[in-house]
Amino acid sequence: MIKLALIQMTCGDDLGENYDKAVGYIRKAAGQGAHIVCTQELFKSRYFCQTEDSANFDLAEEIADGSGTVAQLSDLAAELSVVIVASLFEKRAVGLYHNTAVVLDADGSYLGKYRKMHIPDDPLYYEKFYFAPGDLGYKVFRTRYADIGVLICWDQWFPEASRLAAMGGAELILIPTAIGHSAFEDQAKAAAYRDGWQIVQRGHAVANACFLAAVNRVGFEESPESGVGIDFWGRSFVADPNGQIVEQAAGDREELLICSIDLSHVEEVRKGSSFPFRDRRVDSYSGLTKLYLD
Repeated sequence: MIKLALIQMTCGDDLGENYDKAVGYIRKAAGQGAHIVCTQELFKSRYFCQTEDSANFDLAEEIADGSGTVAQLSDLAAELSVVIVASLFEKRAVGLYHNTAVVLDADGSYLGKYRKMHIPDDPLYYEKFYFAPGDLGYKVFRTRYADIGVLICWDQWFPEASRLAAMGGAELILIPTAIGHSAFEDQAKAAAYRDGWQIVQRGHAVANACFLAAVNRVGFEESPESGVGIDFWGRSFVADPNGQIVEQAAGDREELLICSIDLSHVEEVRKGSSFPFRDRRVDSYSGLTKLYLD
């Protein structure tokens, strides 16, 4: 049995304050016995992708073992003996940026990074302006406490992503997220979209017989241009290998969600269910390598 902690929080304009708040939650989680702690997407800043502004590239940082935020979080992970999964804005080179999550093991070692593969381009979510698609594939990180697959936000809508993480051995899929709806959106439609967001991810947990946790930001963030903005709906949650919600956070406030999960349940379900792997007809899936079957 391990304890998983999800940090659902609001973000302001001050990057240092956002970082310090997250560190405070990590320390609190460790104090409550957490083994693995995951931040929301781009936790150090507001969700800047609501507009296309090249000045926001200054928020990005190089991500490598021993550098910047990675070094700070590595020290923290070692001090607290916790695994930390943190979502950052990566500067790979001048003019080349990624939406990236890093994984630090409980001894502080840097296990690597995952770059967001699916990049949206919707009103208030202009991510293609900022992020190049990931090129590291769907990686699984062997941590002290669990084998973890990491996806980021928009990846959560694509069953192929979760499938490949599970095929790589993931017992737990963690998904840092920043999703919400316009404050002026029709509330019935917004609720339906929110329900679909959770349902599809619960389906990934079932189809792959693994635990899945989505950690979302919360609160209203006004767009600097349009005068509208995004109401991030929170509701971070953990689903078990049967798709049942184990724990879920509130939709209107910050929350440190701590959840106990029994990883032996993954093996139990996979032994009793042939559909995650054994009965797959890989010889019949060639169409999946195409964009569409005309």
